[in-house]
Amino acid sequence: MAASHNIIIGSHVWVEDPDVAWISGEVIRISGNEVHVKTTNRKTVVTNMSKTFPKDTEAPPGGVDDMTKLSYLHEPGVLQNLATRYELNEIYTYTGNILIAVNPFQRLPHLYDSHMMEQYKGAAFGELSPHVFAVADAAYRAMINEGKSNSILVSGESGAGKTETTKMIMRYLAFLGGRSRVEGRTVEQQVLESNPVLEAFGNAKTVRNNNSSRFGKFVEIQFDENGRISGAAIRTYLLERSRVCQISYPERNYHCFYLLCAAPPEDIERYKLGSPKTFHYLNQSHCYELDGVNDAHEYLATRRAMDIVGISDQEQEAIFRVVAAILHLGNINFAKGKEIDSSVIKDEKSRFHLNMTAELLKCDAQSLEDALIKRVMVTPEEIITRTLDPENAIASRDALAKTIYSRLFDWLVEKINISIGQDTSSKSIIGVLDIYGFESFKCNSFEQFCINFTNEKLQQHFNQHVFKMEQEEYTKEEINWSYIEFVDNQDVLDLIEKKPGGIIALLDEACMFPKSTHETFAQKLYQTFKNHKRFIKPKLSRTDFTISHYAGEVTYQANQFLDKNKDYVVAEHQDLLTASNCPFVASLFPPLPEESSKSSKFSSIGSRFKLQLQGLMETLSPTEPHYLRCVKPNHVLKPTIFENINGVLEAIRISCAGYPTRRAFYDFLNRFGLLAPEVLEGNHDDKVACQMILDKKGLKGYQIGKTKIFLRAGQMAELDARRAEVLGNAARTIQRKIRTYIARKEFIAVREAAIKLQSYLRGNVARKLYEQLRRQAGALMIQKNFHQYIVRKSYLTIRTSSIILQTGLRAMTARNEFRFRKQTRAAIIIQAHWCCYQAYSYYKSLQKAIIVTQCGWRCRVARRELRKLKMAARETGALKEAKDKLEKRVEELTWRLQFEKRLRTDIEEAKAQEIAKLQDLLQAMKLQVEEANSMVIKEREAARKAIEEAPPVIKETPVIVQDTERINSLTSEVEKLKALLQAQKQATEEARQASTLAQAKNGELTNKLEEAENKANQFQDSVQRLEEKVSNLESENQVLRQQALAISPTGKALTARPKTTIFQRTPENGSVLNGETKKTLASPQVPGTEEKPHRSLNEKQQENQDLLIKCISQDLGFSGGKPVAACLIYKCLLHWRSFEVERTGIFDRVIQTITTAIEVQDNNDILSYWLSNSSTLLLLLQRTLKASEAASLTPQ
Repeated sequence: MAASHNIIIGSHVWVEDPDVAWISGEVIRISGNEVHVKTTNRKTVVTNMSKTFPKDTEAPPGGVDDMTKLSYLHEPGVLQNLATRYELNEIYTYTGNILIAVNPFQRLPHLYDSHMMEQYKGAAFGELSPHVFAVADAAYRAMINEGKSNSILVSGESGAGKTETTKMIMRYLAFLGGRSRVEGRTVEQQVLESNPVLEAFGNAKTVRNNNSSRFGKFVEIQFDENGRISGAAIRTYLLERSRVCQISYPERNYHCFYLLCAAPPEDIERYKLGSPKTFHYLNQSHCYELDGVNDAHEYLATRRAMDIVGISDQEQEAIFRVVAAILHLGNINFAKGKEIDSSVIKDEKSRFHLNMTAELLKCDAQSLEDALIKRVMVTPEEIITRTLDPENAIASRDALAKTIYSRLFDWLVEKINISIGQDTSSKSIIGVLDIYGFESFKCNSFEQFCINFTNEKLQQHFNQHVFKMEQEEYTKEEINWSYIEFVDNQDVLDLIEKKPGGIIALLDEACMFPKSTHETFAQKLYQTFKNHKRFIKPKLSRTDFTISHYAGEVTYQANQFLDKNKDYVVAEHQDLLTASNCPFVASLFPPLPEESSKSSKFSSIGSRFKLQLQGLMETLSPTEPHYLRCVKPNHVLKPTIFENINGVLEAIRISCAGYPTRRAFYDFLNRFGLLAPEVLEGNHDDKVACQMILDKKGLKGYQIGKTKIFLRAGQMAELDARRAEVLGNAARTIQRKIRTYIARKEFIAVREAAIKLQSYLRGNVARKLYEQLRRQAGALMIQKNFHQYIVRKSYLTIRTSSIILQTGLRAMTARNEFRFRKQTRAAIIIQAHWCCYQAYSYYKSLQKAIIVTQCGWRCRVARRELRKLKMAARETGALKEAKDKLEKRVEELTWRLQFEKRLRTDIEEAKAQEIAKLQDLLQAMKLQVEEANSMVIKEREAARKAIEEAPPVIKETPVIVQDTERINSLTSEVEKLKALLQAQKQATEEARQASTLAQAKNGELTNKLEEAENKANQFQDSVQRLEEKVSNLESENQVLRQQALAISPTGKALTARPKTTIFQRTPENGSVLNGETKKTLASPQVPGTEEKPHRSLNEKQQENQDLLIKCISQDLGFSGGKPVAACLIYKCLLHWRSFEVERTGIFDRVIQTITTAIEVQDNNDILSYWLSNSSTLLLLLQRTLKASEAASLTPQ
């Protein structure tokens, strides 16, 4: 380190900073031991000389790959070099043979691919950039070439990346020594896949690391004589069992619990699991997931890794059954029992988890309950069973969970070792140690004590190895090193492990006494180590103690040291699980030998762990070690952030104790040759020249080797200070000459500038005087013109205002007049339209009244005639005469009706003519009004033009008088037009009254005409009914005559006469009156008026037939077992006497309807319906025809 007298004003130094640890600056003042430094962030810092370290201003911008090349091997120099390389993603740096790895907290796949492995394969150490592959390759080449076992020790604090670095080392070793087969799987595959399995069951999230190894691991990879991997063995140290039952935020339990909770649904259903939030051992911390980690995928990856390392499916099933049982076991709660200091299962939920635990472990549920809440004490007299209180029952439950998990982890390690297999004949091994780093938390317990004890052991081994390498370097250069002090931590190790006075020995002694407590244990420590320099007693605590480790002071809480140090299994738990029906669970708890069960020898975790460490040190001692130090750049676990880091200076502390600065002769002369220029001018050897420079500066204690110069701590800074002083003096001389030259040059330039400035100023004064005179003359001219402009502008403003005012008044008067005339014209138009509408309405109402009156009168006359006709029609003999009279009367009424229609048409034509006349008159009046308006407009335009053409002032009054006279003349004309319009209105009113009277008369005539039409219609209906009766009588008479002729004896004679055909009354054959039959051939032509009754009768019969056809076309069904349609047809035919008429079309239409219905329908029910109707109708017709034939044959 630099001495205080080496710091001068202007030196570049490092000083402490609370934000960034160290910050660079320049010394601006020195006051005794106080140094004033202006930092790079423009602040001034005052610090002590001893806390100021020189900065190497000539260091490479990208840093150096080996920190032994640094000019100053102090903490800020080392950290600056690491930070510079870290910013360039150069995470690896050498310190001699030691590799320092800075955790990047991000994936850098380009550093670890197969191409990178090929590059480092066989490369000499230091030939390529620093890399973890270089360390692994160096260990492998040393093993192959020298035939000696090697070891790689990975150390660092929690979260520094030790686990990932170990994976990379094992992966590279598998790359170098692969292709050795065992049972179809390569050994290197099994070794690599053992990492995910052990991580799942031995790693957990802590405050500082998301994947912290909670156990130590030493992987011993065995090689054959050809350098191929032939076997491997894994040894583990001190699994953190307390984490199974107790965690704190933001930590997590072991990964396997969360992986199982994210298993496929069938596994979750099999083990009756759920969310991690539902289990007590997991929900003590609210952290359930890790960023960027999918537990479901990790579960499947762990199962695949188990397959590769040789764990069968049945064993995997049993392993996860045990893990699920531990989760259910943690949810068993207890409540106070009826007796004092007794406990029972708390509720049904706890009972469910108890049964599930027993089911998964395949043991009896009652036995499990007894093992948790009862203890058996064997005395010479009797066996006593006592019940535990709820607090002790929970402690018993947690102890069982920790024991099961610890045994399960040990079984996994043993199974992996058996599956991989060990090569007993191998004489070459490479051991990879991945063990927990130094830990110092807010609360440090027994686990942190053991972890830090391990790191002290490894630090001692590291110190011995580094000191040995330093000795080799000094021997190689042939320098004297006998006086260098060895940095040792044996006093801390004696404090912890020495017998009988060490902390572990006192802890075992306290555990053997039943009445010992953590307070008595702490007091014992205070008394024993009160004078030890490494042991400190806190002031405000009765159970805490502090140990000053190599990495700093750590305060431990002794509250749970006694419980965690005891290494025994409760007898009830051992018996319960030994009797399990599951072979896997029973194998985890084999029966204890009888002699061991009876033995009372005490066994502790601390003593066993100390023996394990001794065995590890014995394993590492004969090997050639390679050190790899992992460091954590920040505590937020994010990339590209470099804060102050711990654990780096331990790797260079021994180097600082000897000769930390080493320079080759050429580099030394190149840097410090300016301190003795005469030496460089002479023809001296490099070694002699370096010796002369050092002697000239009076340095003591340095060593000159064969190729290098070795400087003690601080000597490099002293030489740099002398060099800076020489460079400063030279710089000041150069500055003095340069400043003289610059000052003279500036004086000449100033003098020339002064002369030019004076000339310019004189010319400027003359120009200003001329400009002032010119401005005064211009001002007078501007004032004169401005006053003239103001007066003229005022005059023009008054004149313009007068004209505008006159124009506005005239326009307002014209607008008012125009508005009045426009309103008058609109009123006239509205009145004209209204009068027209009233006249037309009156005419329409009068016309309607006339028509209504005519119709009413005609109806009255027709009713009278109808009554007369009815009275005349009662006499059968006078029927023909009444018919003739009625026909004549109808003709007369028809003529009258036509006459009334013609009269109505004439009235309407007269009315239309009169309306047309009125409209023509109204149109003429409109034209006159429009002409008057146009004249007014023309007069107004003429007046406006006259006003515009007239002079504005002189002829103003005459124009107004002329306009007034014209307006008066126009007003008189308008009054005349109004009078004429009033006369026309009176004429129109008279015409409208006349039209109203005519409409009233037309309404009366229309009513009479309607009454006459109604009477005529009633009369025609009566005549029609009479004609129908006459026709029916004629038909009956004809039938009776035929029957009489058929029965009479003169039938033959009658048959000889010309045959007469009976038809219904038609326009062609006439009618039957008074029982007389008219022959068709001789029937006279009757008038058109007689054809209508016969036509109406036929139409009525046709309507009846259509109604029958429409009725039978529907499905009428059956009534009383008879088809309704057949009966209906038969009744209608009988009623119409269709069987007695020679010709009729009704039968054809019925047959056609039935045929259509049968052809269209596809349903058998419809066919059967019509078949029944047809058969019934045929039967009825047959009966009728037989009766007719019998009647006709009876007289014969």
